[in-house]
Amino acid sequence: MTKLKLGPLPDDKPVKVTVELPAPLHRDLIAYAEVLARESGQPVADPAKLIVPMLQHFIATDRGFAKARRASS
Repeated sequence: MTKLKLGPLPDDKPVKVTVELPAPLHRDLIAYAEVLARESGQPVADPAKLIVPMLQHFIATDRGFAKARRASS
């Protein structure tokens, strides 16, 4: 049997999550989408589409989380 350098591919299927946002946070998300549209020149059709990149950025830049994750592996 051939030994490959690439292991099994991770399950990267999207997972649907339903979240209820407090009204003030929803208004902020809409306002953020408006500012982003002005800055980038591209309209943001659905402000909810910003949630995934925001969470990805938050997790990627959270030093405490990164440290805890390294310690647990």
